[in-house]
Amino acid sequence: MKEIILATNNAHKVKELSKILAGKFDRIYSLADKGIDVEIEENGSTFIENAIIKARAIADIAGIPALADDSGLCVDALGGEPGVYSARYSGKHGDSKANNELLLSKLSGIKGSNRSARFKCAIALVYPDGNIVTAEGAAEGVISDEYYGQGGFGYDPIFYSLDLNKTFAQASEEEKNSVSHRGRALAELMDKL
Repeated sequence: MKEIILATNNAHKVKELSKILAGKFDRIYSLADKGIDVEIEENGSTFIENAIIKARAIADIAGIPALADDSGLCVDALGGEPGVYSARYSGKHGDSKANNELLLSKLSGIKGSNRSARFKCAIALVYPDGNIVTAEGAAEGVISDEYYGQGGFGYDPIFYSLDLNKTFAQASEEEKNSVSHRGRALAELMDKL
């Protein structure tokens, strides 16, 4: 495959996806590269539905294959919350501090392994002709009692990875990408391609 466009306005995701996919495509475009400024309503009830919605919309606009992910944090003690609402858990889209604070307050009094959680990611690659290839990945962990580390974004400072024995915010980009939900979903996608 020669070129794809990443169907996200999230600069952190563009950087992470581009780094993981480096060398696998001749050209990886961001929405900004193509002058596309659009917000796509994520009204699916699952991660995979939302990924397909975003990728299909951008493939239609750009006329080249579009790759989208939808991902989030699923906490067992909260019945899978925040799930597909991870980015807007506190009510405002992309307010990581408020999202983290709400999650920590909901887990107040819950200790140790009862704070089990996983990041889930669904990836969809949609071609202009309508063909779709999907993949999924997960990263297991627990929610820490407080913030650790300066890296990453979103829930990374409170997500303690069982693979890395540190939070995603304490991990280097390479460490995180090697075990992340997004890295695993992309590896599965590349196997399918």
